[in-house]
Amino acid sequence: MRIGIDVGGTNTDAVLLDGRQVLAAVKTSTTADVTSGIVAAIAGLQEQRPFDPADVRAVMIGTTHFINALVEARRLAPTAALRLSLPAGASLPPMVDWPGRLIEAVSGRGYLVHGGHEFDGRHIAELDEAEVRKAAADMGQAGVRSVAITSVFSPVNAEFEARAAEIVAAELPDAAISLSSEIGRIGLLERENATIINAALRELAAHIVDGLASSVGGAGITAPLYLSQNDGTLMDVDFARRYPVATFASGPTNSMRGAAVLSGLDTCAVVDVGGTTSDVGVLRHGFPREATTDVTVAGIRTNFRMPDVLSIGIGGGSRVREGAVGPDSVGYELTSRALVFGGDTLTATDIAVAAGRAEIGDPSLVAHLDRGLVEAALRRIADDVADVVERMRTSAEPLPVVAVGGGSVLLPDELAGAGEVRRPDHYAVANAIGAAIAQIGGEVDRVYAVEPGRRDAVVDAAKQEAVDRAVAAGASPSTVQIVDFDEVPIPYLPGNATRIRAKAVGELQLTDAKGR
Repeated sequence: MRIGIDVGGTNTDAVLLDGRQVLAAVKTSTTADVTSGIVAAIAGLQEQRPFDPADVRAVMIGTTHFINALVEARRLAPTAALRLSLPAGASLPPMVDWPGRLIEAVSGRGYLVHGGHEFDGRHIAELDEAEVRKAAADMGQAGVRSVAITSVFSPVNAEFEARAAEIVAAELPDAAISLSSEIGRIGLLERENATIINAALRELAAHIVDGLASSVGGAGITAPLYLSQNDGTLMDVDFARRYPVATFASGPTNSMRGAAVLSGLDTCAVVDVGGTTSDVGVLRHGFPREATTDVTVAGIRTNFRMPDVLSIGIGGGSRVREGAVGPDSVGYELTSRALVFGGDTLTATDIAVAAGRAEIGDPSLVAHLDRGLVEAALRRIADDVADVVERMRTSAEPLPVVAVGGGSVLLPDELAGAGEVRRPDHYAVANAIGAAIAQIGGEVDRVYAVEPGRRDAVVDAAKQEAVDRAVAAGASPSTVQIVDFDEVPIPYLPGNATRIRAKAVGELQLTDAKGR
């Protein structure tokens, strides 16, 4: 058995699975401290289907803690960005395009030193260790507690980043250090931004992961704890402490993976209607289609692994006004502020109850709503969601639509231009199911200089490295397979430069309480 938990802005969903069979499913309100909501969700599972905590092999959690901290600019550590690029790369300093409030929230400081590589691994300049030590000393005086180190083309060769990290660690032994070669892809500024975000979240990550572990342990569960990543795979708690940025899109990703399992479709559009937003993405071979362009997070351009998802402010908690639904939401206060719960705010949930699409709260409290207002609100929701689904299509081929999330009762049985809307069993907790069935992945994304006649050997080596990374992360070796592969020649660079990306995925290797 395994437990999947997804913490959203409005609800915390949890499921108990035996293999792929759902034994119990609960939906509770997200709490301000989040962890007590998780404790309540696990207690709800125990109440619905009593189980021995020792029989649980793993607990998987998807959380919005880290993306919320960035968006709200709260609880971020004083952070410095060290870029190894001189004499090149000096015209645009670190954090050049960041919103001012976020630079202030991380007490952002930037340092440029000599170093970096060309695309083929040749040195732009040798690493100047004296400059690195001087920068580290200044960071210490400024009270910096987390450092992001970025070198030009470090995904090709990370030697300078590794050496700079050793020097900084010697000068600042208590500082957390994040390396861009382990976080982002090719593209200096976007990779640097992702690394700075990760560094700013490191202290919070340690606190949050410890809190999650204690809430699970408090329920008597001793099984390993995993967190969901942006690409639909899992990471263990130690990885989560080092790379909190990898959890940013775990909510919609979990819902999409859950939709694939519940519907039996591995290629479709998924509409996840939660309490605050509706997230629309596309599944390809059972995994979310990844964004191929830079992704903007809280106003910052980044290029780490993110699903291609469009979000609109329509959910069960969305406020309804004349002619408009959302984008603002009452969030986790839904059960106290919606009309059906005796509150004073007209929400999309009230509209669903008034239309007979949901049985929540007291229907008599919305019986007075004007029929025209109800129908107009439902039409607006259907039109807005249909428009987003249409924008996510990349071909003329019809794309089945699967609706999940508790708020999906707001959607009609057919969407204009997209046809029938499918709602599989357990659709309301698809996100928690997606977390529970998530697999372990490994990825390689690098520019290779492919010599004539060596293409097959280079491709095989890249695929094998992706497989090895998945196994090292905890995948069962016999189940690992390549699920995504891209090979793009880069014509404006010499030496037959080719960007190769390979992604491998396998089942989590589980052990019981006795380590078997």
